[in-house]
Amino acid sequence: MAYSDQKMSGSKIVAIAIVALIHAALGYAFVTGLAFQYVKKVSEKLNTFDVEEPPPPPPDEPPPPPPDIPMTPPPVVAPPPIVSAPSAPVTIATVPTPPPVFVPTPVAPPAPPPPPPPPAPPTVSKASAPKGNPADWITTDDYPPSSIRAEEEGTTVIKWTINAQGRVENCVTTQSSGSNALDQAACRALTRRARYAPALDAAGNPIASTQTRRVVWKLPRD
Repeated sequence: MAYSDQKMSGSKIVAIAIVALIHAALGYAFVTGLAFQYVKKVSEKLNTFDVEEPPPPPPDEPPPPPPDIPMTPPPVVAPPPIVSAPSAPVTIATVPTPPPVFVPTPVAPPAPPPPPPPPAPPTVSKASAPKGNPADWITTDDYPPSSIRAEEEGTTVIKWTINAQGRVENCVTTQSSGSNALDQAACRALTRRARYAPALDAAGNPIASTQTRRVVWKLPRD
């Protein structure tokens, strides 16, 4: 069918070209004054013809149907079993909130009560009295040999307690002579020799009392 179209188109093009040449020649003759003569001659020579179109080609035959092939059914495939994975149980950890800890404010313990004042010393109704001559209780015979060699001298002030039995105890030095040997010799001699009639309170009961004494230490001179 494509070939017939090309043949028909070529005939039309030839006819169109001939007509165009004729029109060009007529125009030229008309311009030059020879139009009539040429038109006459051309009209005599011009042969008209009909262009016949070729018959259309027969339609294309459809292709033969494919042979009948029995269809094989696809194999039956069983679907895989549904496996349900066990889901782990959700564990909710509950953290107990501890109760607030009560921290008591430390309270300072109450101050202990002040100690009771010492009892007042009993009132001496009658003072203690020495038994014998107190001048004989400490003499130059009590001079320590070490103090004689060191030529130590001085004055010792001592204080002692006369208990309810009239004996001397708790003799201490309240003022030193500068020699420890002389101070100890004074208390030692007094504690050994001194004896007293104890002091008495208002009810006539013997009570303890205290006394003091100055002892002057001087080396014996020949």
